[in-house]
Amino acid sequence: MARTVKSWLVLLAVASLLLVNAPHAAASPAPYESYNYNYWREAVPSPDAYLPSHIVTGKELGIGHFKEPGDVNVSPAGWIYILDSGNNRIVVLDSDYQLVRVLDGFEKDGSQENFNMPGGLFVDAEERIYVADTGNSRVVILDSTGKWIQSIAKPTSDIIPESFQFQPLKLTVDAVGRVYVVAQGVYEGIMQFDEQGDFIGYVGTNKVERDYGEYIWRMFSTKAQRAQMILFVPTEFSNADMDHKGFVYATNIDPGSNEPIKRLNPSGEDVLKRFGYFDVKGDIRYRNSTGPSRLIDVKVLGDGMYSVLDATQNRVFTYDDEGHLLYIYGGKGNQVGTLKTPVAIEQSGHYQMVLDRGKNSLVVYESTRFGRLVNEAAAFHYQGEDAKAVDLWKEVLKLNANYDIAYIGIGKSLLMEKKNKEALAYFEIGMDRKSYSVAFKRYRREMMKEHLGTFLTVAIALIVVLLLTRMAVKWRQRGRVDRETGLH
Repeated sequence: MARTVKSWLVLLAVASLLLVNAPHAAASPAPYESYNYNYWREAVPSPDAYLPSHIVTGKELGIGHFKEPGDVNVSPAGWIYILDSGNNRIVVLDSDYQLVRVLDGFEKDGSQENFNMPGGLFVDAEERIYVADTGNSRVVILDSTGKWIQSIAKPTSDIIPESFQFQPLKLTVDAVGRVYVVAQGVYEGIMQFDEQGDFIGYVGTNKVERDYGEYIWRMFSTKAQRAQMILFVPTEFSNADMDHKGFVYATNIDPGSNEPIKRLNPSGEDVLKRFGYFDVKGDIRYRNSTGPSRLIDVKVLGDGMYSVLDATQNRVFTYDDEGHLLYIYGGKGNQVGTLKTPVAIEQSGHYQMVLDRGKNSLVVYESTRFGRLVNEAAAFHYQGEDAKAVDLWKEVLKLNANYDIAYIGIGKSLLMEKKNKEALAYFEIGMDRKSYSVAFKRYRREMMKEHLGTFLTVAIALIVVLLLTRMAVKWRQRGRVDRETGLH
């Protein structure tokens, strides 16, 4: 008996050691409630699209605690770059979250230079590192080993005042090396630099949200009163990312805007699609004590999808190419998976990462079966492969029978197959009135075309019967008149 007990204790000890030394724990149950919005703008429960997987800290990596980390970026090769702003360094990890190197400075023209509270970074396909070195008023470009390549300092231009202080906060880079910089105090738009570092101009000025009551009052107020009023100044952008077509996705910091997310074409025009039930702006219903979503970062996921980070409720909202809200995850708290002060979001395969300045850590989330099915189905729809998406949407409905986008996706596939009657039922359940109208018109045309011969035959027969009936009536009336005339 004693030997049996001893054996069980040995097994338990071995199992405990294996669990402790496991590189990453399996995704744990969500410490937050996942939800979505229906057609009536009601928050309804939804399966979790992402679950917390694990947390990466500086202490875990053996390099000391992170201090006020500012940004995170994943290179096309899969390496993870964490901008540890408070420690003025860049921490480089491989795809398994193991430390590769730490870049705490660089050599330029024979002298050692350091970062000063850098705010953002971006890594291109050649592993070149672009750093928004905010405190030093410059953008620094390094190679993959940390060797200095180039710096972009305060630009000179006729449209930039002499008193302008260049303080880059965030940045992104296109395929040909043009650098797009979100700078502090710049309301004209995102600053654009060519591959040589020369200033080109601004891209995508935010529109002013006017208060017309104040505008009218300004017309009748005194000079002193007007001086105390708030000026109609455009809001600043908060972050930017680039898609494979060279379009810039950008968020602004105006919580009252109905268009806090933009997709800017090369001309600076906003071409973001907003075909969903409601505005593309994070939470559409909220408590007065918290206020609307304040979007501080955007990540392009590919295939038309993108995620935005809300600093009000510490949640992530993901949309498809047409502006439909796919899913929401995250929340406030101190548990694993909840966030304190999120500052940046990134993606790597089936994982998404949120950099939490409040906890000085990188929180890693893994997609669930529901999340992967939604992502794959939305990707097929974006690629025009609606028929391939149908089976995936049906699997989604098994997990969430109230998922309107799945009904709409199946309906669109049926519409492409000219199964208009079947599509009507799915569009009705999905509350897609526009698609329902299209399907109804097509179904009506189909019915008329199919039954046109029968309709014409019946119509002609009715006309012939009507004519014969009228002729018979006239004949009978004439015969009666003749008979009456003959009697007289």
